[in-house]
Amino acid sequence: MSDLGISVVICVYTEDRWEDILAAVSSVRAQSRPALETLLVVDHNRALLDRLAEEYKEHRESGEVRVLANAGPRGLSAGRNTGIAAARGGIIAFLDDDAVAERDWLRRFAEGYEDPRVMAVGGRTMPVWASGRRPAWFPEEFDWVVGCTYRGLPPGRVRVRNVLGGNASFRRTAFDAAGGFATGIGRDGDKRPLGCEETELCIRLTRARPDAVLLIDDRAVIHHRVPEAREHFRYFRTRTYAEGLSKALVARSVGADKGLESERRYTTRVLPAGVARGLRDALLARPGGAGRAGAIVAGVLTAAGGYVVGSVRARRGGAGFSQVHVARIADGEGGRAG
Repeated sequence: MSDLGISVVICVYTEDRWEDILAAVSSVRAQSRPALETLLVVDHNRALLDRLAEEYKEHRESGEVRVLANAGPRGLSAGRNTGIAAARGGIIAFLDDDAVAERDWLRRFAEGYEDPRVMAVGGRTMPVWASGRRPAWFPEEFDWVVGCTYRGLPPGRVRVRNVLGGNASFRRTAFDAAGGFATGIGRDGDKRPLGCEETELCIRLTRARPDAVLLIDDRAVIHHRVPEAREHFRYFRTRTYAEGLSKALVARSVGADKGLESERRYTTRVLPAGVARGLRDALLARPGGAGRAGAIVAGVLTAAGGYVVGSVRARRGGAGFSQVHVARIADGEGGRAG
């Protein structure tokens, strides 16, 4: 097993998730393979920064849990870059602030790095629905809408184009080779729920290191809370449109061939099979079948619309984001509260 220490970065931004944040940290501290440290990066929220610093002040000297201020612009990418710059581990893992990791999460990640070619390892993210069960109309093929592993990803430990950001890890040398997460693609506070920043990074990484291997191991499991507001079709539609916008930025950055390689397989194989299952369930009078088929079609059309709009905007106004490299953050731009 890899003897590299693992730093866990959790980016946080709102006190509304206070209990979730504490649960996320507790799940890291309970790992069968202990983390070297947990870094809580607070996104431009002084009250939350101070509250977390007070909560974990007893860990300040040991460094087991450290609380940092996002040193870059508001948003998830800059928060992750702040964590990367401050981390001491040879492996840096990322956990969503509203998720809890199973006990062997880090152990499964570490096993993947026994192969020196492996530059990134992701895991499986399971939804925890606020209502207690999956909405009947919500297709598993679109679980990425709520930040979870979706139907269509291969099982086991497999090689992939990109890992999924809320449940992922990278060698530190991956960031040395490719730089940090690009700002302007992913989420930014209360703005439109964009994404794909990890996709862009992974493609950039494999270009910088053509021998790099990226894996997903579905035994590295986390459980991600899905709030009630995200169980409705309105959010589904907003998120799929935003995904289209993000894909346009990624395609402009790294080229459509790489930027849309996995998406072509997904839309031509996985989604038609999902529509067929939904229609079959509808014919058999099973709950939600027609809704799932309809949601898949609506999701494709909405994402396609976002992609077209994003492509036009990118051509008119430039890519719309900049790459923020770890070295830049490390040169005196970091912040720390505790």
